Amino acid sequence: MFTICTFNFVSSQICILAIFGCSSEDPPAAENRIITEVRPRAEVESTAVPVQDERLIVSRMLEKLKVAHLPNAIQIHQKVISGGQPDGEEAFRELKDLGVRTIISVDGAKPDVELAKKYGLKYVHLPHSYDGIPDGRAKELAKAVRDLDGPIYIHCHHGKHRSPTAAAVACVAVGLIDPSLSLTVLKTAGTSENYRGLYQSAESARKLDDAILDAVASDFPEVADLPPMAEAMVNLEHTQDRLREIAAAGWNSPPNHPANHPDIDPAHEALLLKEHFTEMLRIDSVATEPGKFQEMLRDSETASGELEAALRQWKAARLNSPIPETITAAFERVTKNCTACHRQFRDVPLHEKRKH
Repeated sequence: MFTICTFNFVSSQICILAIFGCSSEDPPAAENRIITEVRPRAEVESTAVPVQDERLIVSRMLEKLKVAHLPNAIQIHQKVISGGQPDGEEAFRELKDLGVRTIISVDGAKPDVELAKKYGLKYVHLPHSYDGIPDGRAKELAKAVRDLDGPIYIHCHHGKHRSPTAAAVACVAVGLIDPSLSLTVLKTAGTSENYRGLYQSAESARKLDDAILDAVASDFPEVADLPPMAEAMVNLEHTQDRLREIAAAGWNSPPNHPANHPDIDPAHEALLLKEHFTEMLRIDSVATEPGKFQEMLRDSETASGELEAALRQWKAARLNSPIPETITAAFERVTKNCTACHRQFRDVPLHEKRKH
């Protein structure tokens, strides 16, 4: 996947925000609730959390909740759960059954505000990127966690990187967990250590005085305004997710695709991927970005076009013929560009970018 999520590239101030379930029966009611007591390891994956200050209102465990429709859901505190994007009726119903009152998205995708309202849930959109959480956004997250009705569900796309970081930073800032536990939250969620900026944000988090949070504007938006590049990244990520599923299914329509994509066509998805790169190259701000960044976009555009052509040729020529190397090679090219772009632009911690 090719995903650039930074608040500042090396040469610009463009804000490119985060840009980047399964069907099963609902779990028993005893599992489908906020967990505040210690339970056997066989019932829930847990990481013990020592209470280091009796004045802190902390959970006794960081727990991966056994839920069906909320990816990587982790109970961090009685008031805060971190996880992945709720998608569809089942996910929002599960949030309601868990007692959640407020949802905070730190992802770039537009929140499903209407579906949340259907289940009596308030949505707040405070997106941040993979390079760390700026001080201002950290304070907004902390104030939201302090002041809004809980329990609060904080989510990004997959629930592994940005949302556990946001939850840890906010919980530390308002005194719900001790600063020494912030990295434990990330490790419990499986946050990759490649996201150095996220780890630095969590590690540097400290409790904030109420006076500081009182001074933070409390106009929490349901849907944040995003720059064109961020919107493009959201669309790109969704198409990449579908292509990964297609690749895993042997470059066929995946058997368990969402109901709103009943006939996913591999070649058409590759065409959409190419068009996303083409449109990104037309965004004015891209011209001000480093040449290497622009080169990666152009090469990914070309590789996506080659992927589409190879898929169409394969479809016309086969019923049971092997997957051509041209398909694999084109997709790997986009993936390698993504990895290189992450390393050079997206994942560079905020404080390192400020030096340039």
